[in-house]
Amino acid sequence: MEEPASKKLLDRSLKDEKGVADLTKDWGMSPASISSSICLLRGKIYDAMDNRPLATSNYKEALKLDVYCFEAFDLLTSHHMLTAQEENDFLNSLPLGQQCIEEEEELLHFLFQMKLKKYNKPRDLVVPEMVNGLQDNLDVVVSLAERHYYNCDFKMCYKLTSMVMVQDPFHANCLPVHIGTLVELSKANELFFLSHKLVDLYPNNPVSWFAVGCYYLMVGHKNEHARRYLSKATTLERTYGPAWIAYGHSFAVESEHDQAMAAYFTAAQLMKGWKTAEKLFLDAMEKIKAIGNEVTVDKWEPLLNNLGHVCRKLKKYDSALEYHRQALVLIPQHASTYTAIGYVHSLMGDFESAIDYFHTALGLKRDDTFSVAMLGHCIEMYIGETDAYIGNGQTKNKFQTCFHKHTNTPNQEKAAGGTETPETPLRRCLALECDMNESDMMLETSMSDTST
Repeated sequence: MEEPASKKLLDRSLKDEKGVADLTKDWGMSPASISSSICLLRGKIYDAMDNRPLATSNYKEALKLDVYCFEAFDLLTSHHMLTAQEENDFLNSLPLGQQCIEEEEELLHFLFQMKLKKYNKPRDLVVPEMVNGLQDNLDVVVSLAERHYYNCDFKMCYKLTSMVMVQDPFHANCLPVHIGTLVELSKANELFFLSHKLVDLYPNNPVSWFAVGCYYLMVGHKNEHARRYLSKATTLERTYGPAWIAYGHSFAVESEHDQAMAAYFTAAQLMKGWKTAEKLFLDAMEKIKAIGNEVTVDKWEPLLNNLGHVCRKLKKYDSALEYHRQALVLIPQHASTYTAIGYVHSLMGDFESAIDYFHTALGLKRDDTFSVAMLGHCIEMYIGETDAYIGNGQTKNKFQTCFHKHTNTPNQEKAAGGTETPETPLRRCLALECDMNESDMMLETSMSDTST
C-alpha cells in the first residue's frame, strides 16, 4: 500500500532538518543562517522567473531569519518591491534587538535606513556615535544626494554626486542619480563623456546604456536613438525601472501616448508604490511647498496643470479651474493652459467663456487642432441655446403672420410624412457629452507638453 503524501512530506522535512544540522557542524553556521541563505536563493529564482510576490516573500523571510542578510534587503529596495510605507514597516518589524547586540542594532538600523525610499524633505543624517566617521562615507553621501534629487534640489544633488564621482567614478548607487541630475541640469557634454566611458568599460551593465539613452533624449530630435539604447538597457535587466520611465518619456514627447502608457505601466509594475494620480500630484505639491524657493516655475506649472487635468477627469470642475488659473499666473502665454480652461468651461456648460478661452489659445497657437474642433462645438452649442433676435413688436407680428401662413397644417404634415423630432436641450446635452468623450482623447494629445 502506497504511503500518503503527507507522510512523505513529513519524512522529507525531517531529512532536510537533519541535513541542515549536519551542515551547521561542517560550516560553523547556525541553522537560521543556512535557512536564510536558502530563502535568499529561492527569492532570486522567483525573481528571475518574474514572480515578484513570491520573491518578495522569500527575501523578507530571509531577513527575519537572519537580520545580517543585507543582500536580501538590498534586493528588496533596489528592485522597488515594496512601497515607502511598507519598507518602513518592514524595517521596524525586523527582530534586530533579538539577534544583535545594542551597538550593532543601532548601526544595522542606520545602514538599512539609508537604503529606504527618500521622498521626504532632506534632513541632517543622524550617524550613530560609535561610527562618527561615516559622515564622509560615499554611500552616506549618495543617500543624502538622493534625498535632494527627489526633492528637486538638483544643484545640491549635483554638488554631492560630483564629489562622489571624483573619488569613485563608477560608484554603482551614485551613477543613476548623477545621470538624472545631468539631464535635469542640461549638462549634455558631461553626460556624453560619462556615457561613452561607461559603455567602453561596462558594456553589459544597464546603467551604461541608460546613460546613452538619456543623452539622446536630452539633446532633442533623437528619440528613436534614445529608445534603441534604453531598450538595450531593459534587455540587459528587465527590472531596471529608470530605463522604462525614460523609455516612456521618449514616446510622450512625440505624443505617442499608447506606447508611453505601456512603458509607464511596466515601470509601475516594477517600481511598486504608485498611488492614484490626484493623491500623487497633491503629495508632490505639498513636498514642493515644503522645499521652498529651490523649485523653479518650470516645475510648478506642469504640476498645477496636471492637477487640473486630474480634477477635470474626476468632474471636480471648480478645483480644475483653480489649478489651471494658478498655472496661468506662472506662465501667462501658455496656449495649452487656455485650452484646458476653455475645455473645463465647456464641460460646465459655460460656452460663452469657453469660446473666449479657445479663441485666446488659437491666438497663441494657430495649429492647435483640439482648440479648433472644440471652438466649433462650443459655437454650435452656444447658438443652439440662444434665442434668435426677432426685432421690434411690429416686425415680430409680421414675422409670426408670415410664418403661420406658410406653415403646413398637422394633417398636411402627417400626409407628407414629415414627423421630424425637434431637438430638445436634453438631446443637445447628450450629443455634447458624446462629443466631449471623444474630445477628451484629443486634449491629451494636444497637451503633451504639460503632462510630462
